[in-house]
Amino acid sequence: MATVTHQTAPTQFVEAEGVRYAYRRLGSGGEVPLVMLQHFTGNLDNWDPGLVDALAAEREVILVDYPGVASSTGTPATTVAEMARQMITFTAALELERIDLLGFSIGGFAAQDMALIRPRLIRRLILAGTGPKGAPGMHGWRKDIETHARATVPTAEDLLYIFFAHTDTSRAKGQQFLGRFSARGENRDVPSSLAARDAQYDAVLEWGIPDHSALQRLTGIQCPTLIVQGDNDLMIPTKASYLMAGLIPDARVRIYPDAAHASLFQYPAEVAKDVNEFLS
Repeated sequence: MATVTHQTAPTQFVEAEGVRYAYRRLGSGGEVPLVMLQHFTGNLDNWDPGLVDALAAEREVILVDYPGVASSTGTPATTVAEMARQMITFTAALELERIDLLGFSIGGFAAQDMALIRPRLIRRLILAGTGPKGAPGMHGWRKDIETHARATVPTAEDLLYIFFAHTDTSRAKGQQFLGRFSARGENRDVPSSLAARDAQYDAVLEWGIPDHSALQRLTGIQCPTLIVQGDNDLMIPTKASYLMAGLIPDARVRIYPDAAHASLFQYPAEVAKDVNEFLS
């Protein structure tokens, strides 16, 4: 029987509270499933197959579209708190009582909230290319990044500009990512809508409103946490990773060189190795 991979995993659906959640499930092993929460406007196919398959080689992996995003029905969340509640509802619909959780970018915002409001659900937490609520530099993105991220019809150049460092070496790895990203030829997920884009950017802005007191929330995260980011993230300041690591009681941080927002797509094998070791 052929092994199911990121490229061949079928899209499945589960209904809860009037929403039909689109998700994919692959791999086996590990103490609990690893649920992965996607970046701004990202869908099931926006994950790097190299990363997902390397993770799924050692554990079960579950990818999901947020409500109102890509193939999931429902209304997209306009706050991170709402998004976190939606993802808790999704895990309950799959009858998952305990999970590991990886959140990338806005998915990392939601993952922090999930760990705070449903601590019994999260065994271990990975925060990738993300930052804490209310921290300096979190209230929206600089103009050039916002322009590329909010493009009406996103292009490969938009992804390269946002995700990878503006160096020849990082962009070359970005081109390799684009090849992996576009390799799935059949049953691809549908693009996210402009309404989903606008709702998610509202959530980004609300999360980033300067609020020094909100940083203390991180001291309530009880689970062991791995923080990963590029050394020059142009979307979310890399210094935010060090801030999170200093406030989450049991946290470690891994910064990848010559990398920007999507270090986990630039170094999929290395990140998968670090995550698998952390979860083991």
